[in-house]
Amino acid sequence: MTVLLYLVPAALSLGLLGLAAFLWSLRAGQYDDMDGAAVRVLQDDDLADPRGRR
Repeated sequence: MTVLLYLVPAALSLGLLGLAAFLWSLRAGQYDDMDGAAVRVLQDDDLADPRGRR
């Protein structure tokens, strides 16, 4: 029963830490452009070597 005195605060603090990290990422703009990365993967903008080799 005494183990709950350690586990409950540890679980609550980890949950609050995760919530704080999520809110920080929202404010930092991590979720602003969700489609941009998907489109950038499909674009072929590799520059060719001037000597004709890739």
